[in-house]
Amino acid sequence: MNKKQLLAMQKRNKKRLTHLRTKIENNQVRAEDLEAVQEEVTELAEEAQAIADALAELGDDPEDPPADPEDPADPDDDPENPDDPADPEDPPVDPESRTAITPEQRSAAMKSIQTALATRNAKSTKQREKEIRSAFANFVAGKITESEARSLGIETGNGSVTVPEVIASEVITYAQEENLLRKYGSVHKTKGDVKYPVLVKKADANVNKKERAAGNPIPETTIEFDEILLSPSEFDALATVTQKLLNMSGAPVETIVIDELKKAYVRKETNYMFNGDDVGNENPGALAKKSVKYYETTSVDITAAGYSQKLYSQLVKLKGQPVTEVLKKSMWIVNRAALTVLEDMTDTTGRPLLHQDATDGVGYKLLGHKLDFTDAADGEDATTPVFYFGDFKAFHIQDVIGGMQLQKLLETYASTNRVGFKIYNLLDGQLVYSPFEPAVYRYEVGATAPVGG
Repeated sequence: MNKKQLLAMQKRNKKRLTHLRTKIENNQVRAEDLEAVQEEVTELAEEAQAIADALAELGDDPEDPPADPEDPADPDDDPENPDDPADPEDPPVDPESRTAITPEQRSAAMKSIQTALATRNAKSTKQREKEIRSAFANFVAGKITESEARSLGIETGNGSVTVPEVIASEVITYAQEENLLRKYGSVHKTKGDVKYPVLVKKADANVNKKERAAGNPIPETTIEFDEILLSPSEFDALATVTQKLLNMSGAPVETIVIDELKKAYVRKETNYMFNGDDVGNENPGALAKKSVKYYETTSVDITAAGYSQKLYSQLVKLKGQPVTEVLKKSMWIVNRAALTVLEDMTDTTGRPLLHQDATDGVGYKLLGHKLDFTDAADGEDATTPVFYFGDFKAFHIQDVIGGMQLQKLLETYASTNRVGFKIYNLLDGQLVYSPFEPAVYRYEVGATAPVGG
């Protein structure tokens, strides 16, 4: 349905509502008719909202719908004119035979009609999100007051501001692109700071060729399980923006602020999940800590001649570590140093060890399994190749909906003409697996087994 048709429907809708309002004002509606009038008003109100929403999606101005230039106003077709011939005719009212409605009923009916007539085109989702995004950035940059921010739907209080869902989703989406554990792991969204249990278990079944008898009951099977509770903790990241940049009239302040928040947040979150070594906020379930260490059976020196076949042999053995159930779902995550070495290696037939994934055309494949790389996989020395291999779905992430907040720091960086933004979030991320079925293995080239290990 095009815009012209919608505007025509909107015009007829308002005219009928106005006609009903006039009848009520002139005491032309009796108690016997009130129920039918109320039902019609409800239907017209729903229709008015549907038309307004449709107009908004077409890009119509929600505050002032433009008139159709091809449909000039007709003085004989005035919605305020109750005697318009286009209105349906009502049967004559005999005041002696019908009961008048009470003042309370009249007031309620008039209120319903007024609400329907006041319906405006709802703002499209895209337009509303744009306004929220801009209001949030302008508030944290100090361009609008706290009261103005609240009027635009931004929640503030106690010196901090709740990051709107549209921006929080944008930050998390960016995190999914940059943090491979978000990309390949399992994400659980919860409401409130609650612990999310993840169970891992292993049970044995029984086999019996003979029929069960009284003296041959089904033996009990041993079930061993571990319960890991994802307990979201509060952690923060810090971004700073110069006052000069914020005060430049031509600069897109919302893009500047939000982009800086994305980068600061993702750096913090990625380190928490991969390494978990932030002082006071250690993560025992981080990938580097919880993955099973693989040590070389033959020493590999990537600076020595002939290292290629030795490293190739170790990678084949590493691939053989997971149990079959895990192996079928496994992939590689490596650091940049490992990628560089792999790109220069060949197998025993002389073919490149690392090749483009011919199945979906995305990324690489190594020994038949998908491979992705990230600097977050670095060890203590970024020049040392690090290989992770396993099922990364076993890395569980808990996101707390509405847990992201932001605090503006003015005095802290005032001497350097900068503004700081501290972003908080409630999050947990842990590698979880049964002790019988390790999910991910970690191989750092040159690492040797500890003495007595």
